[in-house]
Amino acid sequence: MEQYKNLGSNSGIRAYEIGSDFVRIRFSSGAEYLYTYQSAGSANIEEMKRLAYAGVGLNSFIMLNVKTQYAGKS
Repeated sequence: MEQYKNLGSNSGIRAYEIGSDFVRIRFSSGAEYLYTYQSAGSANIEEMKRLAYAGVGLNSFIMLNVKTQYAGKS
């Protein structure tokens, strides 16, 4: 997983992994959530990828748009 840059300094996200059709997020609690094209929609996944690379805004986007639309949790 890649460390999330957290440029806003207040994100609950610690790391992410990006695949062709998914984003896996590790939160500061240690919980990991898998969001896929199928579970959250391709447009949302592509925006999550963009925000992950940018290092800012990802946590807010998840909370506002796809919070419960995950494919798996560990």
